[in-house]
Amino acid sequence: MKLFRSCLAWLLLLSAGLRPALAAAPPAQVPTASQTVAVAAFEQFLVRTYAGARLAQTGMSVQVLRNALIGYFNLRGRGLAKRPVLTVIDFSRPSRQNRLWVIDLSRTRLLYHTLVAHGKNSGGDLAQTFSNREGSEMSSLGFYVTGDTYQGKHGLSLKLQGLDARYNSHAAERAVVVHGADYVGEEFIRQNGRLGRSQGCPALPPAQSAGIIKTIKSGSVLYVQGPSTAAYASDWLNLNAALPAFMRTMDVASSTGQ
Repeated sequence: MKLFRSCLAWLLLLSAGLRPALAAAPPAQVPTASQTVAVAAFEQFLVRTYAGARLAQTGMSVQVLRNALIGYFNLRGRGLAKRPVLTVIDFSRPSRQNRLWVIDLSRTRLLYHTLVAHGKNSGGDLAQTFSNREGSEMSSLGFYVTGDTYQGKHGLSLKLQGLDARYNSHAAERAVVVHGADYVGEEFIRQNGRLGRSQGCPALPPAQSAGIIKTIKSGSVLYVQGPSTAAYASDWLNLNAALPAFMRTMDVASSTGQ
């Protein structure tokens, strides 16, 4: 009940913040009744997902999940998101904290919540700088879709396709992939006060990497959020553009009894 009240309060604050903008908008920009219904349905889906997957207990921000879901439905509308699995990385959190989540959206379940490393030139315990440039050895923000797996020097690894032109579109050329690494674990944190760092890859604990990779491979969405100081803006974060795919998904779920 406490979680429901906090989510409801968040929605009320969100709607209150939207009212002045709507009132000031010219007539052509005033949402239609169907848009208003779709937005309300999306916000309800956000709250159900956040509560149903028990994400508050893990420390995930509602706004981070909201961003990830907007991008997911935009990518689904373009035919790029092929599976209802969403991976979220929040690099505003220190490396000592679990800051990667894998969520099954079809069953509203949290599948994994674990550590993930950032690039060595992005910062120490906190990732503060990001780059799309080859050779930067920094992490890249934004939306990705997962590709094929392969066996590399770190064992089972997963290719990523970056979909944000200014932020992560060179991921393939930079060989930014998901893989396991010995420097990602509690023992390394105890000895060093932070995780080890990669050359820009989202590196995972070795004991969990294979399971996560197999779960998210082949067309699922991965979203990397940065701190508030990071300059990131993306067309994938356009809610109005995401609503048609969201509503189609809800219609399909209703017709199949999900």
